[in-house]
Amino acid sequence: MKLGVAGTGKIVTEALEVLRMVEEIRCTAIFARPHSREKGAALAERHGIPEVYTDYEEMLRRADIDTVYIGLVNSAHFAFAKTALLHLKNVILEKPFTVTYEEARELAELSKEKGCFLFEAITVLHNDLLERMRESLPKLGRIRMALANFSQYSSRYDRYLEGFVDPSFAPECYGGALRDLNVYNLHYMAGMFGAPLAVRYFPNRGFNGIDTSGTMVLSYDGFSAVCTGAKDSDSPCFVSVQGEKGYMRLEGKPNAPTGLTVVTVEEGGKPKPDASGAMARPTVTEVFAPKVPEHRMLREFRDFARIADTEDREAAERYLEETLTVMRILGTQT
Repeated sequence: MKLGVAGTGKIVTEALEVLRMVEEIRCTAIFARPHSREKGAALAERHGIPEVYTDYEEMLRRADIDTVYIGLVNSAHFAFAKTALLHLKNVILEKPFTVTYEEARELAELSKEKGCFLFEAITVLHNDLLERMRESLPKLGRIRMALANFSQYSSRYDRYLEGFVDPSFAPECYGGALRDLNVYNLHYMAGMFGAPLAVRYFPNRGFNGIDTSGTMVLSYDGFSAVCTGAKDSDSPCFVSVQGEKGYMRLEGKPNAPTGLTVVTVEEGGKPKPDASGAMARPTVTEVFAPKVPEHRMLREFRDFARIADTEDREAAERYLEETLTVMRILGTQT
């Protein structure tokens, strides 16, 4: 894969460090907005990128690239991705994918029309433990509840409280806790249960109307999934699913989980009273540890390269369908 990079911000800086470890991908060009050209040049020098552009379409026309990685502000995702597809380039688009479901659907249809691959860069989709959670669902019996929390105090929140609004806290840039953090929780729920029947969001809003934290409730047939995301406070992070025959709990931040525990009722076991006075059913516990990569983003880039290089359309479509499901959920709050 010959990659052009669009952006010079924090996520691009981190991604370029990861890409140094991916032999299947060669970065050949970087686009920087004119006011960020020096930063783009510095990144190019550090990572051995031969060309720096301040005109995006010029990069798409002239650079030796077949794919574009877009790590720009959320509000720019759709336009930059559409332009790349029109130039017949594959697209790797940072989360959150687009602002609306309609934009996401348009990009999906355009990529199919042009014969290009279209990926969302979100680590949840490239996660051994999510795959294990899907496999474990039938053991839990009828699902009755799902809960998720991704809360971390933003490094930019103190400045926000002083009145300085970074793009991640700007409504016009489509920042906020739902799109920045809670979107990971939504991917877990969509990945396990598909599209919900109904959605409601209960945000805590800052002085400029942005959601600094909030809880989204997804209604499914017979249960609810409650997803909390916060940039204004901290909490232990987890994803849990409860069924009539057991439960499972993913520990750690959903974008980099540390382990999964699956607890199921022992067949034929006799309940015994516990300290609370309840009759506790005997259980069997399984503990799974993730394969620990050198960086959380490493597997997704290797997957993108493999899919594109081998023309694995089935895998690409599977990932894109989950992205569209999540965008349909987010779209109800736009």
